[in-house]
Amino acid sequence: MKSLLSALDEGRLVELPDADKIKALEYLALLIEAIPGMAMRNDIVLEVKQRESTGNTGIGKGVACPHARREGEGDLFCAIGWSPQGIDYGAIDGQKVHIVIMYYIPDSQRNYYLKELSGLARAIETTGGITTIVNAKDIQTVRSQLLDWIGLAIDAAVPESKARMIKLQEKQAASVAAGEARGKAPIAIVPFSIILVDTQKPIVLTPDPAFLRVVESQPGLVDLVKKNEPFEVAGYQVIVRTSSSFALNRFLHECLAIKVGGQN
Repeated sequence: MKSLLSALDEGRLVELPDADKIKALEYLALLIEAIPGMAMRNDIVLEVKQRESTGNTGIGKGVACPHARREGEGDLFCAIGWSPQGIDYGAIDGQKVHIVIMYYIPDSQRNYYLKELSGLARAIETTGGITTIVNAKDIQTVRSQLLDWIGLAIDAAVPESKARMIKLQEKQAASVAAGEARGKAPIAIVPFSIILVDTQKPIVLTPDPAFLRVVESQPGLVDLVKKNEPFEVAGYQVIVRTSSSFALNRFLHECLAIKVGGQN
């Protein structure tokens, strides 16, 4: 259950902003693309959407597990989205989906992914489904339920892991409490646009005035954006989502900045 634990520990459990399926897939795919050290960039969104068009990944009982696969080596990653109102996902049992767990699966990790998924499914079945999550009022309740499921899955596979699981729960609770005490959300996402006109200073458009000042003062911003690769600004992982060219050598870059709580 390593990738699920990492997602919880690193702030990749988020409340989905609306109940639209495609937007939820895009949101979680961008979170995975923003993971530092990811070997594959800027195409998880497209692959996940293409896979979903050929086969629905709603596995039933209010859970969906979309994924992107890649050849070769690498780490198994996931991001978890919680939808309080539920998503009309087209799942096999017709139920609305409240938990979307998106995986990035290198070939070398395929067996680990299958074991994690089967362990999670057994834990959900053992506890009677996701009623707790359906009725949850806050993301901390969702996190606690996920930790319970992970604990059951680990205990079923390796009983002596129980002590380590308890320590992990305590560490996670302390981390969340510290974040709440500082008034910081687990994750911050800022959408923004950059307009480039010839050699003029780039124009940044964003609803966040503090972030606007940070981006505009970033040295070499034009060169970073033109590479069309993720880069870092003041602790934010910045992803260039789309780039469009217009007449008279003018360009528009749509970007997303993601910062996990606690990062500097």
